[in-house]
Amino acid sequence: MNDTKHIVQSFDEDLQKMRNSIIEMGGLAESQLEAAIRALTDRDSDLAQRTIEADVEIDELEKEIDNMAVRILALRNPVADDLRRVISALKIASLLERVADYSANLAKRVIALNLAPTARPVAAIPRMGELVRHMIHDTLSAYAQGDVDLAFDVWRRDKEVDQLYNSMFRELLTYMMEDPRSITSCTHLIFMAKNIERIGDHMTNIAEIIIYQITGETPKESRPKGDKTSITMIEKED
Repeated sequence: MNDTKHIVQSFDEDLQKMRNSIIEMGGLAESQLEAAIRALTDRDSDLAQRTIEADVEIDELEKEIDNMAVRILALRNPVADDLRRVISALKIASLLERVADYSANLAKRVIALNLAPTARPVAAIPRMGELVRHMIHDTLSAYAQGDVDLAFDVWRRDKEVDQLYNSMFRELLTYMMEDPRSITSCTHLIFMAKNIERIGDHMTNIAEIIIYQITGETPKESRPKGDKTSITMIEKED
């Protein structure tokens, strides 16, 4: 009896440790996005470089979570809710690692942008970055608290990010048409906006995983999508 109790307690501790590592990884990913956006607004190449280098820490955390999950699967043979928690952790860690990669890419483009004069439409990027940073924060809260309502709220917010991205995409194309000298800077900004939009997509993916982990079902509604940049055309006025 005592041995059984000990095994159950040890299993719970393993699951809790893996959960804490996911929350830590998510917090670092959120901080990386915030730092990349601040490096852009402050034209701070040193901060951008530190943001790029911080990506290593998140990569290491992903490896640790992978190892923990494999160990749990091999030794504990989890089923039902516990199995969903382990599989969810593996998927979420992989997505958070991609989020950190996108933030590192943002930081690399900040360094490139800082070699050119200030681009006028830079101000649009922080608005989008702040919206997505809140999505990361709320996604982690939903995961930590097992809050399915908050996960659904994050899931629905991706459409707002897509609409902002559409608006920014059109704005940047217009700037390039008006002033061809801005093409290099605006191209970097378009890729930065796309990186942030993809982070929003990953938060939606994680929200779906959290909903499945808690309820055992995926959302029945159609996934909200609003990215129309693939069909956007802008005509130059005479």
